[in-house]
Amino acid sequence: GTLLNTYAFFALYANIDGFENKQAQVPLSKREEIDRWILSRLNSLVANHVKLMDAYEVTKAARAISEFTIDHLSNWYVRRCRRRFWKSEMNENKLAAYQTLYECLTTVCKLIAPFVPFLSEELFQNLNSVTNSEDVESVHLTDLPEKGEVDKELEMKMEIAQHVVYLTRAIRAKSNLKVRQPLKKLMVVVEKNMKESLVKMKEVILEEVNIKELEVVEDDSIIVHKSAKPNFKTVGPKFGNKVKSVTEKIKNFSGSEINSLESGNPVTVEIDGENYNIDSEDVEILSEQKEGWIVESENGLTVAVDIQLTKELITEGLAREFVNRIQNMRKDSGFQVTDKINVAFSGDSDFVDAINTFMKYISVETLAEKIENKNELAGEFLQDWKIGGNDIKIKIEKASI
Repeated sequence: GTLLNTYAFFALYANIDGFENKQAQVPLSKREEIDRWILSRLNSLVANHVKLMDAYEVTKAARAISEFTIDHLSNWYVRRCRRRFWKSEMNENKLAAYQTLYECLTTVCKLIAPFVPFLSEELFQNLNSVTNSEDVESVHLTDLPEKGEVDKELEMKMEIAQHVVYLTRAIRAKSNLKVRQPLKKLMVVVEKNMKESLVKMKEVILEEVNIKELEVVEDDSIIVHKSAKPNFKTVGPKFGNKVKSVTEKIKNFSGSEINSLESGNPVTVEIDGENYNIDSEDVEILSEQKEGWIVESENGLTVAVDIQLTKELITEGLAREFVNRIQNMRKDSGFQVTDKINVAFSGDSDFVDAINTFMKYISVETLAEKIENKNELAGEFLQDWKIGGNDIKIKIEKASI
């Protein structure tokens, strides 16, 4: 289903722009980083696919294709590149996006041919009948794709960014904060060797999670206050008459000593001139999150989100929700993606102020020529909505050419 949706997206815009893959290929060095990333992932998939099929690991090979198509091609590449396809002019950037997506689709068609022969054939014929890029009668007569250039460093950078986005969205879900609601700050705690890669993906992450600021740190003590107390079930029998002194040492552990214990390394303390090792089982570690922040950790990565909302953030959130409702109405009304529209709406004063503040953003996102606040609304495409506790009416119509 995901592959079909991705193909439908490509076909929709390719038909509008008349893309037939006849232009010279945009050099890889001139394509955006996300193009180079998805092509690297595609080449990694081809190499893995050949290896698995040669070993008769058919199920694993099919799952690898599915993972690439869903997690990387559809849910990341296509979604992040939508705006490039929306542009009216066919510039080099837009052409690179078309060529990249076309290569991904045709390659996936060839890889899935042994598993779903009829579906792969139909998709390949639909693509190749327009472009005539390959002089073959069937996908089943094409050569197996060969592995191309792989950029492991770029793949690792994007994987880290995706992981941060995944954890941040989990925080939003727990806090009942939609992605359309902007937030103020995101902090990410990573090991030193990962910090540079994460900083390079700053803009990608902030755009994905709709947060204004990102700070990357190596010590989670900034966002989580940790303290330690003795686990008397082990400390008592282990240290005997020294237990009182050991207890005081544990209560005064520094952040670095607590981190050492969490990593599985013992902490050595000196009592009455003798050294004693305190292990992780001897200690209970307590964590207290920074007020107004929510923290999630997984696989050595910790993210913290400031979930406190200012009036400015709430206002922008209302505007983004307004855009979402208009886009839903455009789709339900059967408008073409290129149709210009006029919008009329009614709402309370705070909502009107929010729309006026973000008028330019709303116009660009919805292709609206005119956005007006009216008390009386009537028309074919009129709908009632609830946005941020406000009762809103929205009417859309095609703009006269």
